[in-house]
Amino acid sequence: MVRFVVMVVALGVAAGIAAAPARAASEREVPRYASIRAEKAFLRTGPGTRYPVEWVYTKRDMPVEIVAEFDTWRRVRDWKGTTGWMHSSILSSRRSVIVDAASTQPLRREPRADSTEIAKLEPGVIARLLACDPGWCRIEVSSFRGWLPRGAFWGVRDGEKVE
Repeated sequence: MVRFVVMVVALGVAAGIAAAPARAASEREVPRYASIRAEKAFLRTGPGTRYPVEWVYTKRDMPVEIVAEFDTWRRVRDWKGTTGWMHSSILSSRRSVIVDAASTQPLRREPRADSTEIAKLEPGVIARLLACDPGWCRIEVSSFRGWLPRGAFWGVRDGEKVE
């Protein structure tokens, strides 16, 4: 009987984690975008070091979307839709994006399709996000700063204004 009570309590705690308000840990809006601060980041199956590692990310500044929080752990989604838990210490609020178009994308001097092309960005390129207007975002890749249309990358919500 004791074993059953402990199991019911444990299930209740687990249900409480899933049902906890998203803002409980940091009081910041969820979902929101962040980036991976560390050179090596573990994506775990649950919010703690006792949970197995599902993926290891080795690209610093990779954008992720924080979709839930529990204590110092953040449930994140990457640009391919993979979800799992990362410790908040390996995440940064510094925004980045990843080119996810099927082909090379021109980086433009101005936020217009007829503007001068200053670079070509391959799919998978990670860039620092500087600003966004309704149809375009200004990014920085190496020493290049320019504009990409919103549909060419992942890391910004539809209609989100970034300043």
